[in-house]
Amino acid sequence: MSTPFPSLILRVDGVEPQGDFARTQAEFLEPDPAVVRDLRKLLEDRQAGVVAHFYMDAELQGVLAACDWPWIFTSDSLAMADAAVKMASEGAQVIAVLGVDFMSENVRAVMDHAGFAHVPVLRLSEKAIGCSLAESAEAPAYGAWLTRAAESDNPLHVIYINTGLDVKARAQVRVPTITCTSSNVVRTVLQAFAQVPDLHLFYGPDTYMGENLVTLFTGLLDQPEDTIRALHPDHDHATLRSVLERFSYFRQGVCVVHHLFGDEVAARVARDYADCFHTAHLEVPGEMFALASAAQRQDRGVVGSTSDILGFILRRVREAVAEGTGGRLRFVLGTEAGMVTPIVKQIRGLLAEAGRDDLEVEIIFPVASEAVAQAPESGLGVVPGVASGEGCSVAGGCATCPYMKMNSLEALFDLLEGLGGDLDPRPLWPKTYSERIGERSLAEVGTEPILAMRHFKRTGELPESLVEQVTAAR
Repeated sequence: MSTPFPSLILRVDGVEPQGDFARTQAEFLEPDPAVVRDLRKLLEDRQAGVVAHFYMDAELQGVLAACDWPWIFTSDSLAMADAAVKMASEGAQVIAVLGVDFMSENVRAVMDHAGFAHVPVLRLSEKAIGCSLAESAEAPAYGAWLTRAAESDNPLHVIYINTGLDVKARAQVRVPTITCTSSNVVRTVLQAFAQVPDLHLFYGPDTYMGENLVTLFTGLLDQPEDTIRALHPDHDHATLRSVLERFSYFRQGVCVVHHLFGDEVAARVARDYADCFHTAHLEVPGEMFALASAAQRQDRGVVGSTSDILGFILRRVREAVAEGTGGRLRFVLGTEAGMVTPIVKQIRGLLAEAGRDDLEVEIIFPVASEAVAQAPESGLGVVPGVASGEGCSVAGGCATCPYMKMNSLEALFDLLEGLGGDLDPRPLWPKTYSERIGERSLAEVGTEPILAMRHFKRTGELPESLVEQVTAAR
């Protein structure tokens, strides 16, 4: 076996990092209590809520995880807006969104719809916090692809939530559109075909996720029909073949975090870590996705969203605790490295609650040597990410998003301190759109696909109004 991948070994009494990359992740798992107290006081003084994505940097996540202020919520993008609405309903006077700009736009749109337009939503940077994947949907090629999609019979556009509100609006004008997340995209696609059997569905802009959906549905054709029906009761081998015939995805949508490296590390995972549990986000390239998909069929892995990955890891740990299993559980983390903070916190909590000093959990970062940049000035020696600042990826393995890392602990303190003084919050507002589409604002039209997804989340069905748009599209 070649040099092992870096990892964190979690025990009831502490965390042991293996390798330089892991040490950078472990550095902030036990934050300075004084910093945590200062943050809590500021949040309480400002009556502020914080909604953050799993992919924040380790320092910021460590402090947030240690702070007991009730209006702090870290999750994937789907739950951030709901958490913000709940905080506002409980009296939060301002919401800080720690993520990229489409996340703050989504929170703002959902807050407005829920009746909390008077509660400010603020970003942490006056600069744009971009996303290469979201920018893929802003390119002329995406508009041309949607124009061709509109020529199909019964077209439906399923757009990843990781896109701007203006992109959603312009898509909705061309083709009936619903947003999705990595945690509900499979159910969204299958439900759409169940409600409109002769549907033509167009998914974008994430090319890797589109490829992985095709791989997933194709692989299900080799499984018993009971397995398919467990995923969706209205589907079987015949309907899945129809889905594959009528499913298209955008071929030019790339997240730099998941794209920079080839299959070298995925091959190492298959060769040297075959006995581990495998996890992979739906956005990763096919090599890592295939490994985790095969493992999932044996209940030794999971493919899905960040929440799905966290849930799988916690389930396997709970099962080991309940069964009295000792030794070490090993998980390959096939997603952004930032989510290790909630994993560590919750696993150590489980081990402590059970008093299990005989059980260890190892979180393995499948990170290539190219994905660790030397940074002697940082005091840490190395930092995740290549020298270009574009993050790191290993064919869908460990990655760090440079855009998410524009949200820093210092910036959060600056925002909260500024709110008590003469801070002009306007540069920190989510992007606003004054453009109108007919008699409606662009923001109003762009919110429609989000609301369609929220209806689906509540009821398990696409809204009838969206189905009527699909069947009347041509």
